[in-house]
Amino acid sequence: MSIRVQPISASEHLSYIAARGTASFLQTPSWGTVKSEWRHESLGWYDGDTLVGAGLVLYRDLPKIGRSLAYLPEGPVLDWSSPQATGLLEPLVTYVSGRGAFAVRIGPTIVWRRWGTETIKRAIADDRVTRLSEVEPDTIDPAATRLRGQLRHLGWLPQHADEGFAAGQPEFNFQLPLAGKTPDQLLSGMNQLWRRNIKKAEKVGVEVSQGGREDLAAFHALYLETASRDGFTGRPLSYFQTMWDALRAEDPDRIRLYLARHEGDLVAATTWVRVGTHAWYSYGASSNAKRDVRGSNAIQWRMITDALAAGATVYDLRGITEGLGADDPEIGLIQFKVGTGGEAVQYLGEWDLPINRALYAAFRAYLDRARYLGVAKGLLRLPTRGVRMVRRRFSRSAPTMPLPPEGVARPATKTDLEA
Repeated sequence: MSIRVQPISASEHLSYIAARGTASFLQTPSWGTVKSEWRHESLGWYDGDTLVGAGLVLYRDLPKIGRSLAYLPEGPVLDWSSPQATGLLEPLVTYVSGRGAFAVRIGPTIVWRRWGTETIKRAIADDRVTRLSEVEPDTIDPAATRLRGQLRHLGWLPQHADEGFAAGQPEFNFQLPLAGKTPDQLLSGMNQLWRRNIKKAEKVGVEVSQGGREDLAAFHALYLETASRDGFTGRPLSYFQTMWDALRAEDPDRIRLYLARHEGDLVAATTWVRVGTHAWYSYGASSNAKRDVRGSNAIQWRMITDALAAGATVYDLRGITEGLGADDPEIGLIQFKVGTGGEAVQYLGEWDLPINRALYAAFRAYLDRARYLGVAKGLLRLPTRGVRMVRRRFSRSAPTMPLPPEGVARPATKTDLEA
């Protein structure tokens, strides 16, 4: 098998995704437009004249050095279950190296392990269990296990999340399978609290509707209210406007905005994204007031049933953390999602391959130091002292510079590599 990687058009990229049935929305051509601070291009994998893979690659440049990190969030779009999957990575590395990349980061979208609702509930109730990875999964995919071993053997470095959310995209997610289900079956699969809250929202008159671009400002105001309450830094309104314009230009039904109102007051708002048979709960916001009307449950139920009606087989509630202890700061998040009756899934996570080992080691060292000092603001947004540090490290005896040991890299904040 002789594979080559070369640029492809957005239409070719989308046609390949459509033929597969789905891909992460982070691997659609439009996502490159959303991430305006990165350079981007669509790539195709060709076996002869046959397109056998596609990917959106984002490039973030190191200032003053002229080298970049090549990042394929939740990609590339390949048949990761194939024993030959890793053979498709070498031509990718060769291509991005020619484009000036000092390292490449990928995120294979193959589920490695799954934990069902009942398994998670028992683990939460067990005081001896503190992390999801300590719990025996209900299923383990042998193809994913094989791929994990192959990547390690080839020198790819896993980017683990030892606490909180990982740098980049979450390794652990919560999903609700929809295939073959009816709305009644989905509702009955939820826990008693979810069913009661959905019924209460309906009884007290919560109304959920789809909004348009003009409603993004109202969503954003609620989103900033949520950010203030939950202690995270919110994105500007312009980000959501760009996301709306780019995704809907690619597909008029790629992204939706949902608004939940009670007696005219906006109590919850969310964004919903779909690519083929996979739908995602993307961003969410809720008001500090009227929390007792259960707008968040009502809006989730509407998005779930709309995903089912649109032909989705998976409703993805996105990231969770591993923490299951009663004192874990994120335990409420997984408890909320478990109530839907879905399952926790673990992907293989993100993997780096250093192309220039010295520059990659210096880059990692700078990021680790920045995180330790609590000053990391975003991947590669290096202040002048950071650029000097990388350049000094790069100019030293490069061949003897060790790479960070596997599995010991500190986790980044959510904004460090959030695509």
